[in-house]
Amino acid sequence: MPERLQDRPAPSRRAVVVTVALAPAAVALTGCNDNPAADAGTSGTRSPGGTASSSPGVVEETPAVDPAVVAALSAAATQVSQLSQLYASTIRKFPTRRGALAAGAKYHVSHLAKLKETPGVAAAPVAKAAVPAQPHTAQFAIAEQEEAAAAAHAAAAAKLSGAPARLLAEIAAAETQLASTLGPKLAKPQA
Repeated sequence: MPERLQDRPAPSRRAVVVTVALAPAAVALTGCNDNPAADAGTSGTRSPGGTASSSPGVVEETPAVDPAVVAALSAAATQVSQLSQLYASTIRKFPTRRGALAAGAKYHVSHLAKLKETPGVAAAPVAKAAVPAQPHTAQFAIAEQEEAAAAAHAAAAAKLSGAPARLLAEIAAAETQLASTLGPKLAKPQA
């Protein structure tokens, strides 16, 4: 049975602080303009590699995507693949958790597709995810992985600019939200 909004507990202080800390960075990154010609008021167009050309429809030869961007997005794609694998394995093992985990699984599939739109970006092969024996422990493990991935993606976004930085910031924000949604409902399992 779907959980109603008013039945949900309030987010933890940590979730609120993390969201407040990431929100200004995400907002600032959305103001970045990838087209310097637009900033200068010219009518130049941009070719896929990022070089402005003076005439529409003419694509100048441009260098490949920045290797630092490809490396950062490939690392993110690998982390997102690992999360997707963990979601899928957990849902298979505990079908009763499907409702709680469906949104996160869906988001990560779309995140991975968006990351792979950049030429050269590929996720490294990931091993089959080990799922804890208890459903609440498995859900808590996903929340912890989401939190770790959000921190990694926010740090990577801070090192980039433009569209790649915005993409990583958006993924980090989604992961922060998923971590706060999946984790606070559960007490940390005792070892």
